[in-house]
Amino acid sequence: MKFQSIHPQLNQYNWVNADAFMDFCEKNKMVPIGHTLVWHSQVPRWVFTDDAGNPLTRDALLARMKEHITTVVTRYKGRIKGWDVVNEALNEDGTMRPTPWYNIISEGKEEQKYDHIVKAFEYAHAADPNMELYYNDYNLESSKAKCDGAVEIVKYLKSKGIRIDGVGIQMHCNLNSSIESIEYSIKTLSATGVKVNATELDIRTQERAPRGADVSVVNRQSTADSTAASDLTQQRLADKYAEIFKLFMKYNTVVDRVTFWGIYDGASWIGGSPLLFDTEYKPKKAFDAVIKVAQQK
Repeated sequence: MKFQSIHPQLNQYNWVNADAFMDFCEKNKMVPIGHTLVWHSQVPRWVFTDDAGNPLTRDALLARMKEHITTVVTRYKGRIKGWDVVNEALNEDGTMRPTPWYNIISEGKEEQKYDHIVKAFEYAHAADPNMELYYNDYNLESSKAKCDGAVEIVKYLKSKGIRIDGVGIQMHCNLNSSIESIEYSIKTLSATGVKVNATELDIRTQERAPRGADVSVVNRQSTADSTAASDLTQQRLADKYAEIFKLFMKYNTVVDRVTFWGIYDGASWIGGSPLLFDTEYKPKKAFDAVIKVAQQK
């Protein structure tokens, strides 16, 4: 449902894969979540330019944003639980990422720095008033500054009467991820009155793999791990998953949803052994560890 897939050309939508996804969810009684309406990546360049190739004006880009969001959300109105309305709008220090959405719509004015987020949430809510609306980002569980930046976004939206139901912490973790830092993000974000979702959970087994979710840096090659299949690595992976899920259970009144970023290792976007099922779809020690935590609760 990303922009480049569902809306590849100005006057052309491609519903084939998104419709198939929705049909699959409904057939199998699964809960569909839309991802994502406004993001700086995987969006066609034409979105931000006019016919002459010049950057759009603020009003023109807002009109283009509204048309896209309204069309996509309306198509699945009443069938989808919620949308990641805005994805990855923050720098690591919690300031706004200078994306085309931000640069054009804010016009460089401090008082307009959240405008592209505000408008995206307004348009999505207008198209389907009953669905949940989320802000989604990575490294919120590892960077207090970035987490605090997300808190400011939530507070600003709420101050303007804009609906926001939850914040998605992508949670692309590693074997050394700090449980204290993860807990800080859950407590700090939920204190604003929103739910907290783990939206893209996986754990990199390579010790020094790059952090975050920048697809230009993080990929299967940069995170490959020759020790992934070893008993030691698999036990450490299981222990880390158990530690994280104990925290989810501790905060189960505010952690509303946990979504893994992939079903099994063979289809993961990163290398190593990041998920609960191996390359042959067989459950790993990590799977058993997660089940055990839930059963204890």
